[in-house]
Amino acid sequence: MAKKAKRRGRPPSSKNKKSIGKSVATMDLAQLRAHIEDLQNTLSKKVDEQRAYLENQLSQLGGYVSRKATAAVKAVTPNGKAGKRAKAKPKYQSKRDKSVKWSGRGMTPVWMRDEMKGTKLTKEDFAIK
Repeated sequence: MAKKAKRRGRPPSSKNKKSIGKSVATMDLAQLRAHIEDLQNTLSKKVDEQRAYLENQLSQLGGYVSRKATAAVKAVTPNGKAGKRAKAKPKYQSKRDKSVKWSGRGMTPVWMRDEMKGTKLTKEDFAIK
């Protein structure tokens, strides 16, 4: 038989837990307010310590981050040349209907596939000269 894994920590029915609820429940109003103020002071000290630590870490990373951020912005917007492409000029034209044209970009249009089907025409036969 396989051994059962030992559980770590205190079992759920342990009696040696701190019972803060009972001590708070027995306090009178003045003691309770004093206790709450003490907890708030402790919390604010801890928050201030954490904030000071994180601000120190942030100041040390400041130069590194600003250099990386500048490089990232330059990579995203190269030379400020953002905008639309010019419309592609047509390279191919239908043999049946001269007004139907295609730039050569993307998938082969249906009209060209239909005209090539059953014939020996190739894409180059539709090229505009």
